[in-house]
Amino acid sequence: MSPLAGSGCGAISTEAAVPTPLPGGPMSNGTLIVGGSQAGLQVAVSLRQLGDTSPIILVGEEDHQPYQRPPLSKEFLAGEAALDSLAFRTPDFYADSGIDLVCGERVSEVSLSTSGPPGSGVAMTASGRELPFNRLALTVGAGARRLPLPGADLGGICYLREYNDAADLRTQLSTATNVVVVGGGFIGLEVASAARSLGRSVTVVEAAERLMARSVGTVISEFYRQAHLRRGIDVRLSSAVSGFQGEHGRVTGVTLSDGARLPADLVLVAVGVLPRTELAEQLGLMCDQGIVVDAHARTSDPSVVAAGDCTVQPHPITGQGRVRLESVQNAVAQAQVAAATLLGRLDTVMSVPWFWSYQGDLRLQIAGLAAGYDTQVVRGDPADEHFSVLYYRHDRLLAVDAVNRPADYMTVRKALGQGASIAPDRAADPDIPLRSLVGGPAPAAPAVQRAEA
Repeated sequence: MSPLAGSGCGAISTEAAVPTPLPGGPMSNGTLIVGGSQAGLQVAVSLRQLGDTSPIILVGEEDHQPYQRPPLSKEFLAGEAALDSLAFRTPDFYADSGIDLVCGERVSEVSLSTSGPPGSGVAMTASGRELPFNRLALTVGAGARRLPLPGADLGGICYLREYNDAADLRTQLSTATNVVVVGGGFIGLEVASAARSLGRSVTVVEAAERLMARSVGTVISEFYRQAHLRRGIDVRLSSAVSGFQGEHGRVTGVTLSDGARLPADLVLVAVGVLPRTELAEQLGLMCDQGIVVDAHARTSDPSVVAAGDCTVQPHPITGQGRVRLESVQNAVAQAQVAAATLLGRLDTVMSVPWFWSYQGDLRLQIAGLAAGYDTQVVRGDPADEHFSVLYYRHDRLLAVDAVNRPADYMTVRKALGQGASIAPDRAADPDIPLRSLVGGPAPAAPAVQRAEA
């Protein structure tokens, strides 16, 4: 049996009329972590690593144990990875660590005590189960943004956020002929690449003027447009979807706002995510395109922490403005900080954001945040499909986008972590190893009011 679906998850009985013991022991107050995400598991693991011995309850909506999500749109979809291989931990790990893992259960209500210690309270699951807690961490993640368009409920229109989504998409992809991907971001292009590698006819429809516009600069966007065209993927920019057509309850086509119609027997909608803020709003916590937290992962109620894709936070390097970071690196780093905060340790940690997107044989690696750049330096020739782009603001190194050039990515990531810079006037020479150009401290960071990444 898959370790994700095995006995490591303690599903709560929906037939219980009164509270019954949780798997692994009697119900008792401790830390309640809502959300079986990578951030949620990391909070639990970090609490134990920091010496916390109090009860920990980790509750997730999915029937599976916490697992890696990035491979869902890459290796898993291409049939190169099985569900078993995605599990973060074995079932025994949770029992051995004293972590009560509850799968397939949604926390629908949560309230804080008005008379108990700060941060204590009780949560209620959708099945009517009460979960009292002394400390609370929200790691509820985000959900796929839906398109409220005519025909959006037809069969064959898919979204990709969780394992069940990916399993359904992989099954349908095995028999599809014409695939339309709505959205030219990381997920959309990764799925498009996987579908094309299987021999499907693929069209990507993007409403913006360029691909991955929220994440990369213009040079990278144009390179990927041309690279995907060379691989046989039709890319439609500045094109909005107005509806879907179908027969017998299943999608047959996609209509664009200019009246064009694309044949489709499988559609993936990948137009971003919406942070899950419902529980935070119940608690009266400040939300602004996510749950607002400070550098210590504290919400507007400092006794409650939050981490992962559900949050917006200060810029992780400059501390200025607010950013929402959807990445494995941020989920782990922020969860580690959240665990320390729950134990009263307000450590200041600078963490360089990094991301990746593997689209077939095109491996994009990003370090830093390029928002607000005024100069970009290209190393190498994009036509060779091995190059990088460094971003600067007032000669201060901000970030790098590296395509099949991992050494440049690692050099910039390390430099940013050290607060160092790389002279832009020499960085353009691909014959000079980038690591030899890492210099002293970067110039002072200019003020940034708000950034999105």
